[in-house]
Amino acid sequence: MVEKGKWVLIRRTVLEPGERAPQAPEDTREVPLRMWIKGTLQKRAAIGEEVTVLTRTGRIETGTLLEENPYYKHDFGKCVPELMAISDQVREMVFGGEGE
Repeated sequence: MVEKGKWVLIRRTVLEPGERAPQAPEDTREVPLRMWIKGTLQKRAAIGEEVTVLTRTGRIETGTLLEENPYYKHDFGKCVPELMAISDQVREMVFGGEGE
């Protein structure tokens, strides 16, 4: 269970596939339009339940509880040694060497 007042992530379906704009690309029209929202949980609940949150901008939103204490999970990928060598070459050309 996630306690009231915790920072959470919810998801809400804004438009079902049949409600999407007819001029949208076909592959877009075939899937629901969903919105992910972060906010403070207003009542104790379990993951998967329909909940209400208060956002940082003061909006009240409802949706399915997905996660407690959400964080960014993306990165810029693995180290590319070739880019480090290029960085050294550019530094040499622009500044005349390291530490300049």
